[in-house]
Amino acid sequence: MLRCALFAAALAFMSLSLPAAATVTTQSWGKTAAGEDVELFTLTNEGGMEVRVMTYGGILVSVKVPDKAGAMADVVLGFDTLEPYLGKHPHFGCITGRYANRIGGAEFEIDGVTYEVTANSGKNHIHGGRDAFDKKVWRGVVLEGGDAVALTYTSADGEEGFPGKLDCTVTYRLTKENELAIEYQAVTDKPTVVNLTNHSYFNLAGEGSGDVLGHELMIPAETYTATDDALIPTGEIESVLETPLDFTVPQLIGSRIGVNFKPLVQGKGYDHNYVLEGAGLKLAARVREPASGRVMEVRTTDPAVQLYTGNHLKAVMGKGGHVYESRHGFCLETQKYPDSPNKPQFPSAVVRPGEPYVHTTIFKFSAE
Repeated sequence: MLRCALFAAALAFMSLSLPAAATVTTQSWGKTAAGEDVELFTLTNEGGMEVRVMTYGGILVSVKVPDKAGAMADVVLGFDTLEPYLGKHPHFGCITGRYANRIGGAEFEIDGVTYEVTANSGKNHIHGGRDAFDKKVWRGVVLEGGDAVALTYTSADGEEGFPGKLDCTVTYRLTKENELAIEYQAVTDKPTVVNLTNHSYFNLAGEGSGDVLGHELMIPAETYTATDDALIPTGEIESVLETPLDFTVPQLIGSRIGVNFKPLVQGKGYDHNYVLEGAGLKLAARVREPASGRVMEVRTTDPAVQLYTGNHLKAVMGKGGHVYESRHGFCLETQKYPDSPNKPQFPSAVVRPGEPYVHTTIFKFSAE
């Protein structure tokens, strides 16, 4: 009996000593104007990092991570409730597709057939169209293991002008190493183009804390895709070295953002596609916020990353009554090159039956 009692006491002590396992909870988060139910998933790891994602738009609602003193803060811009997400907003946290970024002239050709897609940026196409993936209600399922949520959506043949029925799965996984892994998969029944990404705006000092100009950024890319004034790639790959676009050595985001340099003038700040070298999962960016010590490293299997410094944010009423203004957040959108469907010299964005689209991006958080 004594031995049993001691064993039970040891088990109780161990249960108190071990960190809590990763968990995922689910709650109703309201309805769309069409009456569709929206769910909110909360993922928490053993260290207390918390990620919330909802089925409307696959939107990353919040990411709470510790600073160097252990204080938690939400580092993505957004809203406290569903309703503002249902209205017009700058793609906060959403799954962006069927084709993220721009397609020049809102058309492209596959196998000799020309397809016209929605022109929603002047004469050009951007971020999947007017009623794109960011405005769809995805189906969410908690995966076995309790550390991930899989969201699924089927895009009909012809949706926003894109060919082929596209079955999409996007999985959000939170690891014990404070990594948020986003895994994209899609299959089609006819040749199409696919370019999926996440459009979160980050501020490592905490959302609502002001601009991100004091963040230290490194992007290990020596070239970028040059653009015209409408930010459509010209087809030329140009060097960033020794220009204000050069982040191969860590630089403050704000140190050169106001320089009279044509690409910065075109983008009204940083809004540029950086070309990444190497195959497989590779470093796309490292960002550090000096005051909090928070660090975010981005790794991706995609060939490029778009740096956008929230240049067009203006008087957006966000979480906790915070007002988001220009450059209060930055995006690092891992992706195919913009306008790849019209640039045969760029890596292809064409997906064919029997050749699944697969893309992984990992956001790893730490503090120093």
